[in-house]
Amino acid sequence: MSKTKVTDEEALAFHLEPTPGKFEISATVPMTTQRDLSLAYSPGVAVPCVAIAENPELAYDYTNKGNLVAVISNGTAVLGLGNLGALGSKPVMEGKAVLFKRFADVNSIDIELDTEDPDEFCKAVKLMGPTFGGINLEDIKAPECFIIEQRLKEEMDIPVFHDDQHGTAVICAAGLINALHLSGKKIEDVKIVLNGAGAAGIACLELLKSMGARYDNCIMCDTKGVIYQGRTEGMNQWKSAHAVKTEARTLEDAMKDCDVFLGVSAKGAVTPAMVASMADNPVIFAMANPDPEITPEEAHEVRMDAIVATGRSDYPNQVNNVLGFPYLFRGALDINARAINDEMKIACAHALAQLAREDVPDEVALAYGKNLAFGRDYIIPTPFDPRLIHRIPPAVARAGMNTGAARRPIIDMDAYELSLKSRMDPTASILRGLNARARAAQARMIFAEGDDPKVLRAAVMYQRSGLGKALVVGRKEDVKAKLEEAGLGDAVREIEVVNAANTPHLEMYKTFLYNRLQRKGFDGADIHRLAARDRHVFSALMLAHGHGDALVTGVTRKSAHVLERINHVFDADTENGAAGITALLHKGRIVFMADTLVHEWPDENDLANIAERAAVVAKDMGLEPRVAFVSFSTFGYPISERAEKMHLAPKVLDQRGVDFEYEGEMTVDVALNEVTQAQYPFSRLTGPANILVVPARHSASISVKLMQEMGGATVIGPILSGVDGSIQICSTSSTANDILNMAVLAACKVG
Repeated sequence: MSKTKVTDEEALAFHLEPTPGKFEISATVPMTTQRDLSLAYSPGVAVPCVAIAENPELAYDYTNKGNLVAVISNGTAVLGLGNLGALGSKPVMEGKAVLFKRFADVNSIDIELDTEDPDEFCKAVKLMGPTFGGINLEDIKAPECFIIEQRLKEEMDIPVFHDDQHGTAVICAAGLINALHLSGKKIEDVKIVLNGAGAAGIACLELLKSMGARYDNCIMCDTKGVIYQGRTEGMNQWKSAHAVKTEARTLEDAMKDCDVFLGVSAKGAVTPAMVASMADNPVIFAMANPDPEITPEEAHEVRMDAIVATGRSDYPNQVNNVLGFPYLFRGALDINARAINDEMKIACAHALAQLAREDVPDEVALAYGKNLAFGRDYIIPTPFDPRLIHRIPPAVARAGMNTGAARRPIIDMDAYELSLKSRMDPTASILRGLNARARAAQARMIFAEGDDPKVLRAAVMYQRSGLGKALVVGRKEDVKAKLEEAGLGDAVREIEVVNAANTPHLEMYKTFLYNRLQRKGFDGADIHRLAARDRHVFSALMLAHGHGDALVTGVTRKSAHVLERINHVFDADTENGAAGITALLHKGRIVFMADTLVHEWPDENDLANIAERAAVVAKDMGLEPRVAFVSFSTFGYPISERAEKMHLAPKVLDQRGVDFEYEGEMTVDVALNEVTQAQYPFSRLTGPANILVVPARHSASISVKLMQEMGGATVIGPILSGVDGSIQICSTSSTANDILNMAVLAACKVG
């Protein structure tokens, strides 16, 4: 898996657009009428207030406390950047908050405290206790982080978890369970050497000892060497707790004949000679970021029998905290836990280890572009494994209930697991799978509008993300100038700029175009203007002749104009079965709207064609199509001549014998709402529709824009389907990220 290049400019733009920051707050209850306001605030809100005052446990029923975690830092140890201060840590804390939501549907808010005094910090956090169901401490330097966490755990009755310590420890433990299994060793027998006596290192060793590692078999090292009994230099109470009786004084001494090396220290701390001195089948967890203590390549040069893990995503066996903290809190919150104890952390580690031993789902292998199977290069699950959400929290919850940490034990664990499966947004895995397919395809992507800064940024992102080669249509001087304005001047050497003046194929293109258009009123001069001066036509000609694999356009001109130009080169019209399908992503659902691009007023046969094209798009994106022909009437009532074709279209599909579900005509609520749908038990749809075929292009356009502007839906498309070439047309309001998404669809040949 290649490491994605991210420039400073891209990172800043990501945090700036479409609005500053990474999340917003939205209401979960209606707030439109006076009655709504009266219930949400005064006087209605007084009722739950009184109830909670009388019984504090009811806060978990009547407020968001039970699914709300605070991510809190003072910014004294931000990533590998050091003390950036409270405000400097905010982007990281916002990022942690959205990871909670993305991976475990835990609501989270970041809080940055402007103090380095542990007493002030603890007082501030403790005073906020009633608001939250859990506290995630982050990026606080040692030794203050130990003091702060211990005090807060003693003084608060909700889980307090310092992820820099325990998150790393849990994932490290999970990987070590499997590494020792493969090595045929037991944790109580192995010699473990840890380098890096900071927060993460100490937590790793403490957790492994609680899992059975022997005290006298664990040696901790810091920058001054081995932490041994009697050492006085550079010591504190947390290091002293792990001092052992040993003759070893250096890391090199300690690693002789050791079975396990754990590194949370610095790049290059371990040499090949040290690895060579380890016991048979050594386990090396070189977790320093961004560069490990020793790379897997360096380790394997001297020890092919070594099992190596790092903190990097571009090497096998990534020790990634996102495998732990979201699911630990999910399980803890769901039992209203008083704390996250060692037993819950160990349960999390064992559940992760067990998951890695099981068959890997196809969608996970697809997302990573390779087959994954339990072994030396796969001892820890990947962060995007969809099973994590319903496998890890139940294990954590059981451990919490067994150890008395639960206020509200879960009675039906099977139902709990089912509820977890339904919590997660399926659209994320769909988009991730598409990106993996695009990366595997390595398509030469033609970006037709090289004079637009957004298109240029998308082209650079496409290439730097390892998706393929970006071919930008434009004048090199203009492209260079606009890239420099965007802070991407060095990218002009990476992308390929193509135009009519520098291509050797112009005459071939013109001949091809003349043969297509000569009986449609176009003479030689018209053909030259189209081929040499119209970038949409020129780009389509490149694609038609195999000088690129896919095409993205439409940012600078209306889609109807672009489609007309493309139709000069490809048969992108109603007669040849083309259709435009727009994907709407909203609140964890994906619904396709068709036709949003080609057919202005389709008849029943056209509607059937549109349904088939939309079904192809849905299948290409990993969904089982369920088509609803929607109208203002449902199954013939009220009767209307205007709705007749929507009634007839399913009959056309009956005759064709298609292999997907379809039904109609029906109103939108019958198509999408399970409760309303249940009133029509004879319907052939087995669940809510995910494809809506509408009566006309104008109704499709109105619906999409209404959902986008009023509903806040994310819009992808229209996706052009049924055309020989892989072409996608963006909207004029597209951002650089939208354009990149369309390029991914084009690379995957969706449609």
